[in-house]
Amino acid sequence: MTDFEAIDALLAGARKEVPLPPSEQRRTLREGLNVSRAQLARALDVGPSTVAGWESGREPGGEVREKYAYFLEGARTKLAAEAEEAPDGHDEAGRTETEEASAGDDEPESAEDIEQEDVESLPVARPCVLCGQPAHHQVAGFPQHLDPADCEQAAPARTGPTPRPAAARGVKVVPVGRRLRSADTPDAIGSAVAAALAAHSGDVDAAAAALAKRAIPDAMALLDAARKGGRYDVIAHPWLPDILRKQTSRGADRIWEARPKWARPELPPGTHEVTALDINGAYLSALKTHLPLGQLEHDTTGVHDRRRASLHLITPPGWDHEAVLPNPIGTRDEPGPLWVTEPTLRLLLRLSGPKYALCDPPEIHESWTSGATESLLEKFRTTLKDARERAIAEGDEVTLEYVKAMYSKFVSTMGESNYNRELYRTDWMHIIRSQAFANLWWKAHRAYDEGLMIVRAMGTDELHVVGDWRAVFDEGRGVTEVKVKDVYTVDTDGPADEKGDPHA
Repeated sequence: MTDFEAIDALLAGARKEVPLPPSEQRRTLREGLNVSRAQLARALDVGPSTVAGWESGREPGGEVREKYAYFLEGARTKLAAEAEEAPDGHDEAGRTETEEASAGDDEPESAEDIEQEDVESLPVARPCVLCGQPAHHQVAGFPQHLDPADCEQAAPARTGPTPRPAAARGVKVVPVGRRLRSADTPDAIGSAVAAALAAHSGDVDAAAAALAKRAIPDAMALLDAARKGGRYDVIAHPWLPDILRKQTSRGADRIWEARPKWARPELPPGTHEVTALDINGAYLSALKTHLPLGQLEHDTTGVHDRRRASLHLITPPGWDHEAVLPNPIGTRDEPGPLWVTEPTLRLLLRLSGPKYALCDPPEIHESWTSGATESLLEKFRTTLKDARERAIAEGDEVTLEYVKAMYSKFVSTMGESNYNRELYRTDWMHIIRSQAFANLWWKAHRAYDEGLMIVRAMGTDELHVVGDWRAVFDEGRGVTEVKVKDVYTVDTDGPADEKGDPHA
């Protein structure tokens, strides 16, 4: 074939792109049919964020452009036909066009109207919080690609093992910070309890047992409902580094959660009445913690970035106050570096600062982190907390046990578990557990700072003290209160050892 023949063949096969209406009309046509972006995206086999991009001025290409044009032309035709059928300018709901426009002025903006507010162009590209590759936009302050395809094609930005493509990791991108202005999440908890009691003819024990069995799927459904309108979708099955994988089938991974089994070495001579306090809703409170949003990236700079979170290999500082306060890294016999989570590192950094000056700063060797937020599970947490508080006020023990089962099993099964296939976030599990201990540690420090003697700190929810603890903590069953678990007496004789007392 000659050059001219090749050009003739190219001209013969070339065709002009299918025209599309202006971007501002594309959204109007879709909304006119009450079709959501997600519905249209599924029909076109693209992501909702891709549709959002088209409605913001981006142009599709290839076969998907033809499909999109076909939908828009069909929407225009259908809406025109409906307008002709509506008598005297009334729509199907019986309102005139003037009334419809007036009503729209009084209605709150939809989530899609609001969502563009949080999108900003970046003058200089910054790493996307989900894939680490350069992104030219930020969403609610976080750099992010607006099109999932950009994340799917991205290669790892930092050193370390090569991650799977975003599509294989199950990454979902919400391109613009959607916030709902509708009513709060429906009372799925109350409905489930009522249905269980009805199914078991009011038998409280049988209903509670049935609810406990369905606590995990119900918690996941509640999480899904609570995430609607959230700024980011939950990345349910990300690629994870080997440090988060069990070393043996029955063994543990390499993350240190810092849960203590601390007891004061010696008490002053005399007889002491010790009160064992139970910290209410320890894991529920710990859901408010810095959780990584996207793909964990390897970093060897040794610098802590407060905008990021997850796992850090550190050499912990020495702790000279073991006689009166538990070590912030918990009970550990082996010296040397260890992998800790974000709450433990932040606790150590805070204690090493000028306000407390209780230890030296930890040495950070390497990290696996991602852009983070403290509010990822906030609506989920507050929904459970509110239901718990209502149950306590009404004496509803069925709901109380159901809520406890939901948040405790949610945390315990999000790792390598056969009971929860919907969420595989071992990093989140460790972070939440460590946050619960960090919260306990600060309660111990507060008690000590107020003049109480700390006798024991156990796990994430048990604190034994001597002294007028009611002057320090509120008693009750609320998540901000404590309740008495036990009261016992300890008789001692001999000199007290106050070595390491930071107040001495």
